[in-house]
Amino acid sequence: MARALPVLDGETPFQQDYMPVLLDVIKQLKAGLVDSLHSVYVFGSVARREAKAGMSDLNLTVIVQRPLTTSEQSVLSTIRWRITSRYSAVSDVELKVGVIGEVLSVGAIFTWGFWLKHCCICLYGDDLSTRFGGFEPSWDIAKSLNGDIKDELSNYRKKVMATKVVQNYLDYCEYIGKKMLWSCFSLVMHREQMLALSIEQCAEVFLKYYPEKEQEVERLFVLVSRQQVPKKATLFMIDSFGGWIVSEFDRIDRKIG
Repeated sequence: MARALPVLDGETPFQQDYMPVLLDVIKQLKAGLVDSLHSVYVFGSVARREAKAGMSDLNLTVIVQRPLTTSEQSVLSTIRWRITSRYSAVSDVELKVGVIGEVLSVGAIFTWGFWLKHCCICLYGDDLSTRFGGFEPSWDIAKSLNGDIKDELSNYRKKVMATKVVQNYLDYCEYIGKKMLWSCFSLVMHREQMLALSIEQCAEVFLKYYPEKEQEVERLFVLVSRQQVPKKATLFMIDSFGGWIVSEFDRIDRKIG
């Protein structure tokens, strides 16, 4: 029998380095979005209490009452800049924005429902995760988490090709390396009956089922580490291993449906 996936612990205090950051960002979101703001959630390494000061991003999900105006989108950009400027513990701020009507729609159960229930901790507002029951590991959830891998590979291939700024290039390599590792895990999540909470766990579980891909996984961690490698090496990983991930997604989807 499939077991329910774990929910992140919302009771344990966050790491001390990040408490002032979280309090400040909530204050700024409330002031900047006013009535548009519904609720705010943290995910990623800060939510897992595994963040490394000066290295880890602050990952937030912001749920709003309606689509944001251009002015409100500018407010979010300003808040991101302020937080990264004020707090050395935060390397960057990622904001994932959702509109409440879409979040609570029937079609979003395996996307937003799973995301809020199992990947986020509510920091402010009406906790929408309480609207959803516990999820069991499934191929539908795996597809909702990383089914966009084909488009992401295409987008970041173009970005890598076009950039002439080293910092941007390393950002792109880190992002697509992590994305590919999470996608690797999505290929086996329904078989392993668990939710990985880090890219290290993703790799470990994936290699149980695909041990022949160890070298490719090692190369992804090189990209994630921000070690500068030639563009042709990154593009090779995107085209070769990325292409394999996409084809494997399609193969499993045809088999499972």
